Amino acid sequence: MGEKMRKIELLCPASSLEVLKIAVIYGADAVYIGGEAFGLRAKAKNFSMEEMAEGVAFAHAHGVRVYVTANILAHNYDLDGVREYFTELHNMKPDRPDALIIADPAVFMIAKEVCPEIERHVSTQANNTNYGTYQFWWNLGASRVVTARELSLKEIKEIRGHIDDRMEIETFVHGAMCISYSGRCLLSNYFTGRDANKGACTHPCRWKYSVVEEKRPGEYLPVYENERGTYIFNSKDLCMIEHIPDLIDAGIDSYKIEGRMKTALYVATVARTYRKAIDDYLESPEKYEANMPWYLEQIKSCTYRQFTTGFFYGKPSEETQIYDNNTYEKGYTYLGIVGAPNEKGLYRMEQRNKFSVGEQIEIMKPNGDNVLATVLALVDEDGNEMESCPHPQQVFYVKLSETPDEFDILRRQENEAIALD
Repeated sequence: MGEKMRKIELLCPASSLEVLKIAVIYGADAVYIGGEAFGLRAKAKNFSMEEMAEGVAFAHAHGVRVYVTANILAHNYDLDGVREYFTELHNMKPDRPDALIIADPAVFMIAKEVCPEIERHVSTQANNTNYGTYQFWWNLGASRVVTARELSLKEIKEIRGHIDDRMEIETFVHGAMCISYSGRCLLSNYFTGRDANKGACTHPCRWKYSVVEEKRPGEYLPVYENERGTYIFNSKDLCMIEHIPDLIDAGIDSYKIEGRMKTALYVATVARTYRKAIDDYLESPEKYEANMPWYLEQIKSCTYRQFTTGFFYGKPSEETQIYDNNTYEKGYTYLGIVGAPNEKGLYRMEQRNKFSVGEQIEIMKPNGDNVLATVLALVDEDGNEMESCPHPQQVFYVKLSETPDEFDILRRQENEAIALD
């Protein structure tokens, strides 16, 4: 362990106001979100200014910080809009976001001018691979820099030793990996005209590929020994749950979970698991080791592509890629979030996947407990009993054999694989 234990921040993604609240309740110290413009997840639901204000207020009431992504690589025509957007954030009352995540130097300088009271964090998109780059951004007024995903823990530790002690290092520790350098990719733009660096990535790295020899058009040769072709650009997902001590030793301040396109169930599962792993290790390394089977069981219960440690222990081997399939492993189906009870003691929900009276499901609680329960009754908004809830996002009320709490998540165990988007 390093000379000085730095305070650890668990930073979780949120695709919507609902998921933000779940991230907060399930253990995040900070949450990162996208506004309606200038972030790199155009397909995410993202936040209107009204939703952002509500989300920031909710997070702050629970002692959680909120960071807003504005990490596009801007063109000339973006700059006036960036200035206008940052002015809106500056004028948010009473709660502003705590930081902006920025990749582009011009966007950074506009933020410094327009909303200097909001911290500026430098995105992984800025290719931050050495301590000189960190010091450069620190001198310009950045309080934090996100490491490039191509760095080893040894390199991150060396950066920590060469920068101002007050400067924070943020690093991705879990989630989808990108085939491109620090997320900068041109494949989507080339194939579909949708620019990954402006937030519209179509994820062509997940597609199926073959090689064609120039003088033999139409003859498709598999890149790997598999008659179905290859998913040669398709990376496994990053997972560092087994390596918390090494992350601490490297001097990383913020442990970042990828997933601004993910469901509330995914965010709750990953947040809860890393929260417990970090807290257990800080309490006792022995407790952390003893609970490792539980962490791994939980983390594998949500959708993932098989796991890797990425670049953290040196250049990844071929085992980092997935050549022969295009599926997630899937452990649970997300049914919905428990809302407040009505006067009859039934709990309000919005349907996320169909379930029926008589089914055995699981109540997932923020404290780590998973409680089996039977569905005793389902009632629509007019008070009519239903056998099942078939309509997506339908509002209804549920009675279970076990009493849930607000913000508990209902899920059903599955054993299947699902195709990627």
